[in-house]
Amino acid sequence: MVDLRIQVIMDKYQEQPHLLDPHLEWMLNMLLDIVRNEQSPSSLVHLAFKFLYLISKVRGYKYFLRLFPHEVVDLQPVLNLLIQQDPKDCQTWETRYILLLWLSMTCLLPFDMARLDGSNSTPEGQSRTPIMDQILNVAKSYLTVSDKGRDAAAVLVSKFVTRPDVKEKRLPDFLNWTLSSLSNADQTMEGMVVRDGMLQALAQLFKHGKRDDFLPYAPMVLKCLEERNILECNHTILRKLGIKLIQRLGLTFLKPKIAKWRYQRGSRSLALNLQMEGQNQPILPTNISSIQKMDLKADEDYDYDIPGEIENVVEQLLFGLKDKDTIVRWSAAKGIGRVTGRLPKELADDVVGSVLECFSFQETDTAWHGGCLALAELGRRGLLLPSRLPDVVPVILKALTFDEKRGACSVGANVRDAACYVCWAFARAYDPQEMKPFVHQIASSLVITAVFDRNVNCRRAASAAFQENVGRQGTFPHGIEILTAADYFAVGNRTKCFLNISLYIVGFPEYTHPLIDHLIYKKFNHWDCAIRELTAKTLHNLTPYSPEYMANNALSQLLPLATGIDLNTRHGAVLACAEIVYALYKLAVENKRPLTDYINENTLESLKNIHRKLYNCQLYRGFGGAFMRPAVCCFIEKMSRSKMPLKNDSIIGEWQWLIDDSLKSIHHFTSTAKQKTKFQEAVISALTALCNEYYQTTQGTADPEIQNKLVDKYVSELQRSEEMTRCGFSLALGALPKFMLNGKLDQVLEGLQRVTWITMKDTTFAEARRDALRAIAEVCKTVGVNEDGPSDQVVCQSNVSQIYNTLLGCMNDYTTDIRGDIGAWVREAAMTSLMELTILLVQTHPRLISPDNCRHMMCYLAQLSAEKIDRFRAHAGSVFLRILHFDNPAVPHIPHREELESIFPRSELETLNWSAPSQAFPPITKLLGLPTYQYSVLLGLTVSVGGLTESTVRYSAQSLFDYLKTICNDREAMNKFCGTLIQIFKDNLYNNRVSIPLLKMLDQMLVNGCFDIFIADENHYYAEELLSLCKEEIKKSKDVQKLRASISVFCGLIQFQGDIRKKILFQLLFLLCYPFPIIRKTTASQMYEMLLTYDNVIDAEVLDEVMASLSDNNWDADLPTVRAQRNLLCDLMGVPKPVIATKLQQDVP
Repeated sequence: MVDLRIQVIMDKYQEQPHLLDPHLEWMLNMLLDIVRNEQSPSSLVHLAFKFLYLISKVRGYKYFLRLFPHEVVDLQPVLNLLIQQDPKDCQTWETRYILLLWLSMTCLLPFDMARLDGSNSTPEGQSRTPIMDQILNVAKSYLTVSDKGRDAAAVLVSKFVTRPDVKEKRLPDFLNWTLSSLSNADQTMEGMVVRDGMLQALAQLFKHGKRDDFLPYAPMVLKCLEERNILECNHTILRKLGIKLIQRLGLTFLKPKIAKWRYQRGSRSLALNLQMEGQNQPILPTNISSIQKMDLKADEDYDYDIPGEIENVVEQLLFGLKDKDTIVRWSAAKGIGRVTGRLPKELADDVVGSVLECFSFQETDTAWHGGCLALAELGRRGLLLPSRLPDVVPVILKALTFDEKRGACSVGANVRDAACYVCWAFARAYDPQEMKPFVHQIASSLVITAVFDRNVNCRRAASAAFQENVGRQGTFPHGIEILTAADYFAVGNRTKCFLNISLYIVGFPEYTHPLIDHLIYKKFNHWDCAIRELTAKTLHNLTPYSPEYMANNALSQLLPLATGIDLNTRHGAVLACAEIVYALYKLAVENKRPLTDYINENTLESLKNIHRKLYNCQLYRGFGGAFMRPAVCCFIEKMSRSKMPLKNDSIIGEWQWLIDDSLKSIHHFTSTAKQKTKFQEAVISALTALCNEYYQTTQGTADPEIQNKLVDKYVSELQRSEEMTRCGFSLALGALPKFMLNGKLDQVLEGLQRVTWITMKDTTFAEARRDALRAIAEVCKTVGVNEDGPSDQVVCQSNVSQIYNTLLGCMNDYTTDIRGDIGAWVREAAMTSLMELTILLVQTHPRLISPDNCRHMMCYLAQLSAEKIDRFRAHAGSVFLRILHFDNPAVPHIPHREELESIFPRSELETLNWSAPSQAFPPITKLLGLPTYQYSVLLGLTVSVGGLTESTVRYSAQSLFDYLKTICNDREAMNKFCGTLIQIFKDNLYNNRVSIPLLKMLDQMLVNGCFDIFIADENHYYAEELLSLCKEEIKKSKDVQKLRASISVFCGLIQFQGDIRKKILFQLLFLLCYPFPIIRKTTASQMYEMLLTYDNVIDAEVLDEVMASLSDNNWDADLPTVRAQRNLLCDLMGVPKPVIATKLQQDVP
């Protein structure tokens, strides 16, 4: 527990570990005191080492290592303690890890190790192993373990073997041992561990050792690596260590001199750059002297021959740039940078050329990524000379948009991210004068990536690189303004980037055409459908900034592709054309110019022919149809809204066919609810726009022929056997404009009402009923209200009751299937439609709202506000309060308005959280005191109190019992409550949705003494009624849940006085022989508890015997045995024995 607490504390410092520095020394000393104390138990010592490991993990072992005490007296105790450890103990690996690190520090003593050995023999005459050999043996043993100690052993080797005395005596043997171990290791897991340890040790040795000492052994190590094919093994860590060792070998082959020819930037003052940019002054190069001296010193100090092994080293590092794992590529890139820094200028330029070969389009994304990392390293180190920038910059610009599709997704996000890193590194590495020729290209590309990249990490990387260039270079156009809008956090939201930030940036002329070109050449055919849709919307937003360019260049580029072979290209092009045309139309209207000023006849003809070509090529079928149909419907909508001169053109009929066929076949092209909704919205929007533009006469009426044909067809389609077809045509009727519904309202409403009916064949068509209800509300809002108007044109006196009855009837839809309570969708739509219709009537003709309709509506809403599903309870509650507090004008005929307003004040309209049971049930339960709402609210509460969700049951039951406490002494109020409760039971007999929760609620009420006022009455009417209803409910039932709930109710009813007790006991004894063993056991158990609780139920003389029989008998036994035991109980309790009715109508005991 303690180690977990310290781990949690330390983990908080992971991002800023330097904050621990002032406290490290005292923590280390305190823990080491525990270790040094010989009285400390081993468990405490191991815990101290575990704490030390946690600290070193957070701060890093390199820094932490320097704090260890390293006096002469520490060496032998640390070594002895380490030797005592068991390398196979997996519980104490932290101890061994810290001891190895500590030993690596103590072994740096500035004395010859031989001086610490003393006598060469022990008192027993045995030869003593020298300390040097002891340490080496320990290091070797831990280089082959499988835990973290292997890493610490490599550190120990690098510190110890590079000592002058050890190096002279043991270095050759140790290198031979490591190479032989490396060569002999097999492909098993143990072999991989051995390879890992050897490679770590060699890499550390060649890193920390002196070049002159290790140069003779470097060729031998390189040869061993080649023979073992380390870079081609399947283990990522081994390949990374292999690359790390190879680069260290390369640095060993080359003299450790900094290249004199490297590019050195002079002043890098951010303040100076920003000041110059603010004053619009040219930034002069500050490194002219360095550039002039560069060539003079290029060949100085390179008077020695470059070893031939360097070519092999560079080749393997370049091969590592294409590795499949990022950590290997990153290590190879750093190796390329380090080795190139020691090469002559000509050879370094050859390395740069080889790195640029990684950017061929025949290479994979891993090669591009590794190449970007290498270029960043070379640039950061000044090894990429300005003369190479014309070759490098175009490659980096391509990498910024690299996206390669593979299957259903793509690769390339890592390449784009690395390309942003290159731009960031170049900003710090080069003088602004060197970067000046490429400023506009890099700035535009970074802005494009920051705004339009699909991956959030790439957008943020591009934003950071752009910010670095603005600060370091000071030459990016409008850098500060763009950074303000597109900072690191702003680009986190992709939709905002496409639709908002791009709209701001495109206002700067330098970025207008690059942004548009990127969308119409790169993004419109993106593999991700969401990106294609965002691209189309963005082109719509950008059109006003360059309308001629959009009309002449963008449309001419996209139109041929709208009917092409590739699905993504075709889909994106259709969407983009639609949005651009609509944007041009709005611009033409704004400027009071005709659309033909932007779109010529040829373009119009091409736009008109898109649908025909797609239809002729059968591109609306199959998988592509799921994309192309909504896209072309969007195209139809935009063309219609753009008022294209196509009235009476044959293309209108063809567009109408596509809309009708799509509505009919939605189920063929969609599988999820989200896809269905999106598909429907596109088709319905197209239908509405098409009707408004091309089906309306100059007098504002509908073309009678088209109207009759369209409405008749849509109404007939509502009776299709496919649910999604009903959904589509219901919504289509709801979306028709007013002139299309004129004279057809009765027909439309009747057709929609038929959809809401529940019949045997369409019981589960809940989505169709939901959409029909939505359509009814939309139709009513479209046609308007006129109290005395004709029923086939407006909502009026003659049809309003029919509409209300339809909506109120759907409030009782509790259909269920394998999806659960699908009727909830219908109830939700009915509530919304009722609210919209009521508010519509209130604002126009309030007299059309009858008292009965208003009462039924409010009662249903109150019932649903007390039910168990949080989401639908919240919706019902919000609708209830919205209607109650609507005051423009107020809704008439609301029962008990004043009481409701006191229970639900206007201040709670927004604050009351109906989704939370703790807030919803207390106020809604108060409605039980209002006679009009009592039945409905109690029905809703019944389902909640007897439900399954713990929080709903707790708060609903608590609220109900709190209310009953207020009336428990009022016999009249209790009579009304119990009468309502019994009526609910009668109305929902055999309805498991209500009856089972009702039985559970009755059990809780009986246990909590809610009927105490009636208990003293002999054979009370309510008890008789409840007993009768419970018996009827469980008659011939096989529902175990219902039977167990009824047993609890029977045991609770035993409280009532009179002959009813015999009837209850008879029923319980009958259940003792029920065919289900679980019911028999439950009955026996609860009868036992009942007799313990109520001691006056049976005679005291037989009580003990009865209870012993209930508890001791095996009620799981076969029925004849159980029946005999039950009959004995009947005799003892004086209750008639239940009999079995045979087919011969004979009673058998």
